[in-house]
Amino acid sequence: MLYGSILVLSWLILLIRYPSKALPITLIALVGLGIVAGVVVWQESRENRHLANLELRLSYDPQRCPADRPLAIELTNSSSAVLTELQWQVAAYRPGDSVDLAQGLYEAPRYSGPGDLQPGASWQHCMPLPSLRSGYRPSSLEFRAQRVQGSFVQ
Repeated sequence: MLYGSILVLSWLILLIRYPSKALPITLIALVGLGIVAGVVVWQESRENRHLANLELRLSYDPQRCPADRPLAIELTNSSSAVLTELQWQVAAYRPGDSVDLAQGLYEAPRYSGPGDLQPGASWQHCMPLPSLRSGYRPSSLEFRAQRVQGSFVQ
């Protein structure tokens, strides 16, 4: 923090003392930063559009899944890009309620999806349940994906 303050102060002194030399460099640096910021915003909006086209369904299904992994995951890639990486956390809710019944966020496991999922393709898998607060049965809860993050390739 101190180093950054000294750097900004030094640059301001140079800009005031030698404006004809420092001003063009400052403008070039600001244009460069603007271009980098624009590219980052564009990439994030593109990823968010692709994430919005994913259909991720979670359900408690002990008949279809093994006992140690009773959470059925169904993922459909409806976007136009190949999904290369997907991570999310699982929240558990009573139907019609807004209180997350899964244990705290920091110790909650991160779930991850398939390596490469082509546009229009589906993926199914069984995973373990998150730790639930005591007194709740998984069969009476709805499971939802939260904090979904993914990477796509065109």
